[in-house]
Amino acid sequence: MIEVTRLNGTTFYVNPHQIEGIEVNPDTTLIMLSGKRLIIREDYQTVFSRILEYRKMIGVFKNEE
Repeated sequence: MIEVTRLNGTTFYVNPHQIEGIEVNPDTTLIMLSGKRLIIREDYQTVFSRILEYRKMIGVFKNEE
């Protein structure tokens, strides 16, 4: 799970495997596989970095090194 922040300042966790896409217009919006859209404070690069760190932590890249 990765931590993200709602526009009102509360934090919550999202399973990055459930993210279908990310839009930036100008707010960052996570589009989930369920179709739900989550508007967050973090910019695209921060979310992308957190997803990479999470995938490294769970060992997703072991076969790719």
